[in-house]
Amino acid sequence: MGGWIDHTPFLSILDAEARAALEGLKPQHVPDRTTLFRPGDEAQAFVILISGRIGVYLSGRGGRELLLYAVTPGETCVQTTLGVLGGALYTGEAIAETDLVAVMVPPAMFETLIARSASFRAFVFRAFAARLGDLMFVLEQVAFVKVEQRLARALLDRAGAGNVVEATHQELAVMIGSAREVVSRRLEALASKGVIANERGQVHVLERSELQRMASAD
Repeated sequence: MGGWIDHTPFLSILDAEARAALEGLKPQHVPDRTTLFRPGDEAQAFVILISGRIGVYLSGRGGRELLLYAVTPGETCVQTTLGVLGGALYTGEAIAETDLVAVMVPPAMFETLIARSASFRAFVFRAFAARLGDLMFVLEQVAFVKVEQRLARALLDRAGAGNVVEATHQELAVMIGSAREVVSRRLEALASKGVIANERGQVHVLERSELQRMASAD
């Protein structure tokens, strides 16, 4: 898969030295549902995601999970960046939510590019700052925003052009930092009002405008 970097628009900012170094790496295919890292693992490489979506989750002692952030092309993983830069162990778990194509940058090459390439350094830290912003948003949502509002936002965020959310009640609960039972009750209430329709593993959005009103309510 030669010349992959020429087909990766978010890397167009890189200088010639960084591009030449990265071009020598081969993109890898990672199947859907693959676990990329678990708590306690060491970071083995800096990941440049070319296609697909990764979910990074935090698990509590009681077994509940919370979606910390998602990584899509052009974005980076906070925990991986910290691991490669400072040797910090992973505290969360990363799951491939779709098939992925990614380039794994070895730690030694990553350190060299960070030191020598201002454009690569800017790419890494801008993406790092964006992920920190996502983490702060998650904390704000869980601490201060009602479940109904968080659920409406999650449904709108995940609903595609066909207004179908491919997620179970448990997966939605993880996305918004709530319990499955709570989410199930809220979804049943929305279904009774004709806002959504529940199916196994799917939620059909029927009244998008009502969800938008709920998501933006004070």
